[in-house]
Amino acid sequence: MDDLALAGYLERSKDRILTTLSDWLRIPSISADPAHVGDVANSAEFCAGLLRDAGFHEVEIIPANVSGENGAGLAPAVYGEWLGAGDDAPTVLVYGHHDVQPVDPLDEWTSPPFEPVVVDGLLLARGSCDDKGQVLMQAEAVRGLLGEMGALPVNLKFLIEGEEEVGSPHFEDLLERERERLATDVIVVSDTTMVAADIPSTTLSMRGLVCFDVALRTAKSDLHSGLWAVPNAALLAARVAASLHDGLGRVTLPGFYDRVRELSEEETRSLGAVPFEEAEFCSQAGVSYLEGEAGRTPYERTGTRPTAEVTGLHAGYGGPGMKTIVPATANIKVAIRLVPDQGPEEIAASFRTWLAAHIPEGAEVTVTPLGGVAPLLTPLDHPAVQTLCGAIERVWGKKPLFTRSGGSGPEEALGRVLGAPVIFLGVGLPGDNFHAPNERLELDQLWRGVLAAGELLLDLGTLKVGQ
Repeated sequence: MDDLALAGYLERSKDRILTTLSDWLRIPSISADPAHVGDVANSAEFCAGLLRDAGFHEVEIIPANVSGENGAGLAPAVYGEWLGAGDDAPTVLVYGHHDVQPVDPLDEWTSPPFEPVVVDGLLLARGSCDDKGQVLMQAEAVRGLLGEMGALPVNLKFLIEGEEEVGSPHFEDLLERERERLATDVIVVSDTTMVAADIPSTTLSMRGLVCFDVALRTAKSDLHSGLWAVPNAALLAARVAASLHDGLGRVTLPGFYDRVRELSEEETRSLGAVPFEEAEFCSQAGVSYLEGEAGRTPYERTGTRPTAEVTGLHAGYGGPGMKTIVPATANIKVAIRLVPDQGPEEIAASFRTWLAAHIPEGAEVTVTPLGGVAPLLTPLDHPAVQTLCGAIERVWGKKPLFTRSGGSGPEEALGRVLGAPVIFLGVGLPGDNFHAPNERLELDQLWRGVLAAGELLLDLGTLKVGQ
């Protein structure tokens, strides 16, 4: 690795980088909790300082929402730009986020979530992997290149969001509002994972998402279970939830799979090369068996196939002892993950049609949409993807595999609004416990990520504008 552009810089800077990241991780920027509004703002200020230190020409904190409603500006984004490469050079936009997930359950953490510690080469803290560590990885690559070379071969923009962990409710409005300033030829996202530390990979796709809250009512109020033979909202909710899948684990919404396309031969080969041990997979998840669409591997089920999950089911009495009632109300929450070519509006309409067919006459149902995003796919033969693969191969010593992420995020809006391809340089690992207790980042992955981010920026300078 000594021939990599940032090899010397990285060796001189590791201690400072780790100290800087630890300082940032001490800021509990939990965007979901109103009590941490000030912390999210402080995190944005810290991030802005990182970009200034890296050498960006202009850095600004941008309110997520300028409408004056719903806490305008309380989850700010951070924008930075270095535009010294000239009009003929390609422009690259790097996306990440500085807000973090809540830490519950706190008693499952082995160390306080906002007091970073290094244990056996792992940095433990909330936000270490998702996504402060990966944002800093990109910023340090810029700092290193500007320090070593004095300039970049690309015009560079950073957009670091402050409300990704609450579904990016104002992000698309921000993109529309700032479309001209954010104009770019390629978007680099570092908020994903690799298959393993010794098996580099890059994601080609993010799944879309539509969510619903379904409220059921079968009577005016709960009734005495010994005196009334009446519809039971809890049983109705259970039947509806159970009907969401057939005996083969397939989703039963009408037309659900009509637009789902099979993988290309190259993607199929690459996915087949991903090692999989069911026992290890179960151990990481804390389960004893697997479920899902029959005939599909777990990697297919979670990345390349659409799914529907009951994420909440509530009815009746749940306190100590017994309350002998026939519940009058129940609630079901459903999250549906979409793959490329499936449209959120079309699937939402299918869900409502399916639900109506499962509700008996006389029962009341109220469906509340809880937001959604469309799926994203970047073709593996796109020049930007191939450029990324070359940078990863030089750092990890082997060609990356192609995977598809099972998660959802604002990447589709980024690519659509800005009209640019999205590529993914993520260095997290499956066992990094993002969104869970004991989140961690493997430091060796962080160091390789800094090197790869530097190589990628240098290589992207060779792209023709508009590719």
